[in-house]
Amino acid sequence: MARNGVPSPSSFLFRFSRFSLVALSAVGLALVTGCGDGGGDDGDGGAGSGRKPVVVVTTTWEGAFARAAGAENVTVIVPRSVHHAPDHDPKPSDLVAVAKADFVLYAPFEPYAAKIKEAAGSSAKLVEVDLDNDPDKVRAEVDRLAGLFGTREAAGRWKAAFDTEYAKLNKDLRAAWPDGKSPVVVSQVFTTWAAKLAGTDPAGTYGPDPVTPARLAELSAGKPDLVLDNAHMSTGTVLPGSGAKQVAIVNYPGDDLDLLAVYRGAAAELRKAMGGS
Repeated sequence: MARNGVPSPSSFLFRFSRFSLVALSAVGLALVTGCGDGGGDDGDGGAGSGRKPVVVVTTTWEGAFARAAGAENVTVIVPRSVHHAPDHDPKPSDLVAVAKADFVLYAPFEPYAAKIKEAAGSSAKLVEVDLDNDPDKVRAEVDRLAGLFGTREAAGRWKAAFDTEYAKLNKDLRAAWPDGKSPVVVSQVFTTWAAKLAGTDPAGTYGPDPVTPARLAELSAGKPDLVLDNAHMSTGTVLPGSGAKQVAIVNYPGDDLDLLAVYRGAAAELRKAMGGS
């Protein structure tokens, strides 16, 4: 089942099965032997280890959460050019990175992370990350990861900057409401955080399953001003003929792993759609 812009991992798992886990494990063992243990004073790399954790993440989204939580040594496995993480085939360089990691971060729709870890012969801790850009969930997840990494102070600084930036963007978007009225918004289920950023609650949601004609009619009947589409799962115009402006919302950060840039980008698109500059 698709989640947050990424389809079922079945296609990846099928391709992964083409590899021999025995062969990959042998490569991983050689990498571990050649690169050292990559561990720290306590082999954990988290709180109390006295050093900064080495973190490997599947995508830039997990990477941005790790960076926000205070991790500095972050390696991304799946290139941003790969729109669907489960389509990525593991490479020897992936095994090198995982073999040296203290933590491997992945999302629930990416169960192959465990296979990569096993093939690399790594003792890294697998950490499942709840990828959601809702601000409350972001703060909670950053806190949780910081607790694992032993980086609460750095995470606290990031959250303070996040709160300041988020409040400013929210204020600016409210000021851009047409005629001072909250726009009527329809949102894809994984972009509702952007409606919240604009200071409004979605009048309706759609996806990730295909939208039925009846649901389309229902959503159009609400006379929405904006349709917030998930750029990673877009199927084209969502409500043709409704007159609503469709806004592409990007969930994934760039290679700089700056999660705040995702909010700035969404705010810029929303402001443009509402007639602002």
